[in-house]
Amino acid sequence: MNEIARQLRSGPKVLPTTQVCDGVPRLRWSLADFDRLIEADILTEEDRVELIQGELVPMASKGNRHELVRDEIQNWMMDHKPADVRLSSEIGWRPPDADTYVEPDILISPRRFKGANVPPQEVLLAIEVADSSLRYDTTTKARLYALLGVRDYWVVDAQSLLTRVHRQPAGSSYASVEQVPPSETLEPLLVAPLAIRLGELDLA
Repeated sequence: MNEIARQLRSGPKVLPTTQVCDGVPRLRWSLADFDRLIEADILTEEDRVELIQGELVPMASKGNRHELVRDEIQNWMMDHKPADVRLSSEIGWRPPDADTYVEPDILISPRRFKGANVPPQEVLLAIEVADSSLRYDTTTKARLYALLGVRDYWVVDAQSLLTRVHRQPAGSSYASVEQVPPSETLEPLLVAPLAIRLGELDLA
């Protein structure tokens, strides 16, 4: 932030911008800038923002249905995951060299990696449970995860439990996107023991 302030005071130097979300140029923030905003109490946990390739993006609020579905999936997977697998829930994930900080609802990785810093190519499964954030998770988040090279990305509709399974990242999109209804089994690409049928979860 100090560097940005110095650049603003020095006059005509143009700051880098990003056009990740809607094509409107914005100041580009580094992960170090983001951390300094937190250290200076400019951003707090109550602000609920993510850093998407250098752009600060407000996170959608999470309703009761979202929390219920995420919690049930998380608990089921905790009970069934192999011992050499780590499950991180709503962790602040910082993919290396990406100017990105996101909080996936569930992030599965090999246990030897710390969830916050797991390299994208080592992510076994990323899951977002979407209620009001469904469009964001299937567009902006999907593009981000594809660019990072996440090989298996699920977006679970919290209301219908229909899941969009994204695979084969190719540039800024996924070559394969399939919709799996809750009556069918979701079979993870890289961690088979976590195959789950969402229609069988107790969401009453």
